[in-house]
Amino acid sequence: MPIKCLRLPLFSWNLKSFSISRTGSFSFTNATITTISKSLHPIIPNGGSCAQTSTFPTKSTIIHHLRNDRLDEARRLFNETPFRDPPLYTMMIAGCTKLGRINDALKLFDEMPLRDVVAWNSMIKGCLDCRDVETAWKMFCEMPERNVVSWTTMLNGFAQSGDIEMAQWLFEEMPQRDVAAWNSMISGYFLNDRIEDARELFKRMHRRNVISWTAMIDGLDKSGRSEEALCLFGEMLVHGIQPTSTTFSSVLTACANTFSFGRGVQIHAHFVKSGFVFDAYVATSLITLYANCGQIDNSLKIFKEVSHRDVVICTALISGYALNGAHKQALKVLLDMTKMGIYPNNSSFTSSLNSCCALEALDTGKEIHSLITKLGLDGDVFVANSLIFLYAKCGVIDDGLMIFNGMGERNLVSWNSIIVGCAQNGRCMMALDLFEKMKLAQVQPDEITFVGLLNGCSHSRMLDKAKYLFELMKQNVSLNLTIEHYVCMVDVLCRCGKLDEAEEFIEHMPMKANSMIWLVLLSACRPYNDAIEVAERAANSVVEMEPNNSAAYVLLSNVYASVGRWNDVLRIRMIMKERQILKQPATSKGIIA
Repeated sequence: MPIKCLRLPLFSWNLKSFSISRTGSFSFTNATITTISKSLHPIIPNGGSCAQTSTFPTKSTIIHHLRNDRLDEARRLFNETPFRDPPLYTMMIAGCTKLGRINDALKLFDEMPLRDVVAWNSMIKGCLDCRDVETAWKMFCEMPERNVVSWTTMLNGFAQSGDIEMAQWLFEEMPQRDVAAWNSMISGYFLNDRIEDARELFKRMHRRNVISWTAMIDGLDKSGRSEEALCLFGEMLVHGIQPTSTTFSSVLTACANTFSFGRGVQIHAHFVKSGFVFDAYVATSLITLYANCGQIDNSLKIFKEVSHRDVVICTALISGYALNGAHKQALKVLLDMTKMGIYPNNSSFTSSLNSCCALEALDTGKEIHSLITKLGLDGDVFVANSLIFLYAKCGVIDDGLMIFNGMGERNLVSWNSIIVGCAQNGRCMMALDLFEKMKLAQVQPDEITFVGLLNGCSHSRMLDKAKYLFELMKQNVSLNLTIEHYVCMVDVLCRCGKLDEAEEFIEHMPMKANSMIWLVLLSACRPYNDAIEVAERAANSVVEMEPNNSAAYVLLSNVYASVGRWNDVLRIRMIMKERQILKQPATSKGIIA
């Protein structure tokens, strides 16, 4: 009976009393709602206003809950709503996938009585956002009809997941391509390091918009071709394409990466003349540009000019201060962020922890660690790596090991940080054990790994193990032996008293020895009375390369003094005086008050 009463007025409503949106949803005017309410009043008990309260006001409330990530409240109201059109279902599905609740989204999609192409596209995008490419592809294949958005969404999904071949196949199979599809394919190529393919596709485009140019500029810059990106920006201006703030942000980042201060200033001026207001991305790029070019005061000016500061801008200033050695100022920005109610992100913490390392500020680092834990970012691999490095640098290697052991995800930097940290803190056996575990985890070591291991062997005087590791590295064609590795081997030979072998090792190096490697040998000669000739040859080798290197004279003088050859000590001092070579004072790594 109530259903019949609700249907009768529908035939007499004026079509002007409601409007249809682009997405297919409809909404009634206030006057119409009042009319409906009055016509239903005598029929529904207690002056029923169920249509008024459960349908139209509820929809706006559902939207409000979804915008604020209150999914359960939105779902409760949705279940109570008698009129659920496809747009409302689509909004609910988007709300579920936004929070990663893909199963709830799929359940809602299955419940839909009518599915339009917008709903299908939303569900596919939701699956891709939740990294379920397989389900997204299955749904794409089941779609009764597809539009260009369907194809582009699926293309983006494959590109994001690394299946660029499938993305390329989809692009070629598309029945029609708009400029957005071309732009997506270009971005996909860059995302998968197919730079030349992106360039060729850009050349093939019959119609380009500002997004096309910006995608190319940003992609080239992120691929290490910042100079090409800047040239392309100049070509874009010649074609009369008006840049957007996103374009300016990408170009300024390219200037920062190439340390192009002059061009960066010109683009900054052009941006201001164009009447743009600084947004977060442009301000961040400007802060980074000036910081990279050593103009940190200008970075601070930009920071102060921005009325709305967010975590991205604050992090850029923290990184800029750290890059310019102003580590105390960097840590102050982090403190100011928390006072303003801006929550730091993983990049903020990584840069701040690096400043703590530079200052060896262990107590400050522990306070930051506590904040990281409270914000739930201790599981982030980059933050964890920075914490390991900090604790290792400050000699608290057990805390570093605790963090490493608790990591759910580890990368090469994680393994290197803990291996080098153990080696530097006298835990060579533990470093070697971690190296074996690293191989079992199928993580390929790099040059830094072996520098850490060889250093550990040197401090522990484990000559045979060092030789084994050195040979292991020589056999690995993917690794490059650098001067640092040879310095480590000379050091371990010297620490084990093998001075003649160390000198022979230097003479047969495939590269020219630098002053550092000769100084290692020279420094090791002091405890041995029979090493005068080795010391003299090492000192002469250093002086030939660097005539004013005071360390060579001082170390040789110390060797002479250790065996009582005071006339030679005096001679060395006279030579230093004649050549005006001053002994370099010792330095301390303590924090300057």
